[in-house]
Amino acid sequence: MTNSIAIDGPAGAGKSTIAKMVSKKLGFIYVDTGAMYRAMALYLLREKVDPSDAAAISSKCQNADITIKHENGEQVVYLNGENVNGFIRTEEVGNMASSSSVNSNVRKKLVELQQKLAAETDVVMDGRDIGTVVLPDSKCKVYLTASSKVRADRRYKELIAKGQQCDLEKIEQDIIERDRRDMTRDISPLKKADDATEVDSSYMTIEEVADKIISLYESSKN
Repeated sequence: MTNSIAIDGPAGAGKSTIAKMVSKKLGFIYVDTGAMYRAMALYLLREKVDPSDAAAISSKCQNADITIKHENGEQVVYLNGENVNGFIRTEEVGNMASSSSVNSNVRKKLVELQQKLAAETDVVMDGRDIGTVVLPDSKCKVYLTASSKVRADRRYKELIAKGQQCDLEKIEQDIIERDRRDMTRDISPLKKADDATEVDSSYMTIEEVADKIISLYESSKN
């Protein structure tokens, strides 16, 4: 019997940072669902599929086997048995991932692969629809959120640290608009699972949030 922690929430709430920390502390595998979509995009590019050809994407995606393993302390993404870590972060792959991730057959295929991974090993998974669609039977579901102001402030500081000019007010408006899109999209919209615990990270440190989720996980086993 494997264990899982499902973390959902809006953009900028700190899901992946927290999920990585929780998985490390518990010795679980962190499943980077975004990396899996990128691996699928790489496969479609290698198969020379046109990003606008929905029928070809639907057909070709069925032949991709994607999984994630942890080796020597790092996450390794495998596409049909090949380590593709060095190929999935290019702009070309990102653009294809953006086009292909809205395809319902791609999402269905990746949900199957994510569920297979969770059936074989202990996982921490984060995204928009993990508790509602991918791992509906998980005993530990968390809806991680933070106010749009706090999320915008975090993003602003990140960009300034990289030397980029940006407008805090515009960043917050973009976040509010992205929340609206994520919550109203047709396929797997962002929503809190009925049995998820909401954790507001607005005024908590990363450590405090990770410890809170671990304590929720420990409680869920009783």
